[in-house]
Parts: sequence; structure tokens; C-alpha cells
Amino acid sequence: MASKKRPGQVGDLVRAELATLIQREVRDPKVGFVTITGVKLSPDLRHARVYVSVLEEEREAESLEALQRAAGFLRRELAARLQLKNVPALVFHADLSLRQGARIEELLSRDSPTDQPEDK
Repeated sequence: MASKKRPGQVGDLVRAELATLIQREVRDPKVGFVTITGVKLSPDLRHARVYVSVLEEEREAESLEALQRAAGFLRRELAARLQLKNVPALVFHADLSLRQGARIEELLSRDSPTDQPEDK
């Protein structure tokens, strides 16, 4: 049972450390303003999918490329900060959930019926 919780626990640690590292240590201006929204680890803890939200949507691809270029540096820093047997390989992905949620809200508000009289 504990082994099923482990990827989530390690993912939370990796997310917190990555957020700090990106904010304080990554010097590439192409990264821009990003937020780490989640980390999903493989069951063996060797691979991590890091989901990021980029403030400027038009710079999303550029930010993801810059983060992927910094992945080696970030992984070394994680190894120094976290006491893990294996530090996961990092792959960055755009988190589209906020954008999709906003789109759904827009569609729902546009299609919602206005005050209609009730039949009596």
C-alpha cells in the first residue's frame, strides 16, 4: 500500500523544489513566468512529467523549450537537495486544464438560459 503513495509523495517534493529552483536559480529569460501545476511520476520514480502553466500563452512553446534545456541542471540540483535513490528524468508539458476550464465556463455562460418565465 505504501508503494502506491510513494510516487505522489515524491511528486509533491519534486514540484516544490522545482518551483523554487526555477524561480531562484534558472537564469534563462526565455523561461518566462511559469507555474509548476503538477508532477506525475512513474511507479519506479525514474521518470517525471512536469506540468507547467505559462502566464503568456504566446510564449508557451518557447518557455517549454527553455525548461527542457534546463532539465539537466534542474535534475542535478534536485539530486543535491532531495535524498532519493534515483532522481527522475524531467519532461515538461503544458498544463492546459486552466485554459480548458475557462473555455468551458465561457461556453456554459454563453449558452445558459436567461430568466425564463415558469409555466404555471
